[in-house]
Amino acid sequence: MEELKVSSDALFILLGAIMVLAMHAGFAFLELGTVRKKNQVNALVKILSDLAISTIAYFFIGYGIAYGIHFFAGAEQLAQKNGYDLVKFFFLMTFAAAIPAIVSGGIAERAKFNPQLAATFMLVGFVYPFFEGIAWNGAYGVQDWLTANFGAAFHDFAGSVVVHAVGGWIGLSAVMLLGARHGRYTKEGRISAHPPSSIPFLALGAWILTVGWFGFNVMSAQTITGISGLVAVNSLMAMVGGTLTALWLGKNDPGFVHNGPLAGLVAVCAGSDLMHPIGALIVGGVAGALFVYMFTLTQNRWKIDDVLGVWPLHGLCGAWGGIAAGIFGAKALGGMGGVSFMSQLMGTVMGIAIALIGGFVVYGVIKKLVGIRLDQEEEFNGADLSIHKISATPERESGW
Repeated sequence: MEELKVSSDALFILLGAIMVLAMHAGFAFLELGTVRKKNQVNALVKILSDLAISTIAYFFIGYGIAYGIHFFAGAEQLAQKNGYDLVKFFFLMTFAAAIPAIVSGGIAERAKFNPQLAATFMLVGFVYPFFEGIAWNGAYGVQDWLTANFGAAFHDFAGSVVVHAVGGWIGLSAVMLLGARHGRYTKEGRISAHPPSSIPFLALGAWILTVGWFGFNVMSAQTITGISGLVAVNSLMAMVGGTLTALWLGKNDPGFVHNGPLAGLVAVCAGSDLMHPIGALIVGGVAGALFVYMFTLTQNRWKIDDVLGVWPLHGLCGAWGGIAAGIFGAKALGGMGGVSFMSQLMGTVMGIAIALIGGFVVYGVIKKLVGIRLDQEEEFNGADLSIHKISATPERESGW
């Protein structure tokens, strides 16, 4: 019986890893549909390359920092428990690899290829697992301190803060250090629109992410006995809430509509195992509204050229999700309890601080040493990431 449970757990988390791995295709097509045609091929190459570098960095360094586990034993030892420890690494690696996939959307169309791969290695090998270890492995006594002072540890069931907020705030630091795309904002203060190159590809990316997200959230239980239908339904309700508010506030704009469900899903990750479905609907709805408002504000008023809006979508909606778990997870609002608002607030702020500091250090050092920005001619010719030979035909497109 025990052997059956172990093999079932291994299969369960393996299926989760495969579903989250498939989400990286969603990241790729979301970026592919948003950037200009001359940069489409480069967007695809970048996501796959980042995934490969992330695997190496997390296998040899990051997983050990987060959990103190290394894979230098013999194959016979690694295969124990049907290789559960290995597929658990695989599952968590797909989460770690989401960090550069998130950042990729913000820095699209003007970042150098090799320096970005170097940044990916540093982020997945060191910055992300540092906070992951604090939040999910109780490292450095932070969770014990929060429990002693506020009655509960920081709770992030599936990564609203650990993955999405961290990725989004790192993305903001990279975008700020890179600067806007050439011609995006004129000296006179006008905005030169860069419309999505393919709404169907953008929509395909959003759908792949949405479907894979149910593996992202539900399989975060990591064992078959821990599976909860509440997580699945809360994910659904948050997705719907984000879609409807983005549809309404975005005035049927397809870019907003297809990012709305992603905003809701980002926000519900943290408390999806605690909230009532109505609470999840509200959390998702707020996230959808937050994305539409802040994307518009950052692009048009603050002139921050975050191409896919990764800071509003992941950074802000992820932070909202971390805090919302402390609100809608409380029994007074229909949740299961066992959470502390102050612990959620402090854990969220800590994740943001680590992401900002780590992002500015990694990209700042690389910028100083080798540069991270394409020159104006390369950017205009569609030489995004310096993949010259496979870039699509250069072309300039009119604005959206």
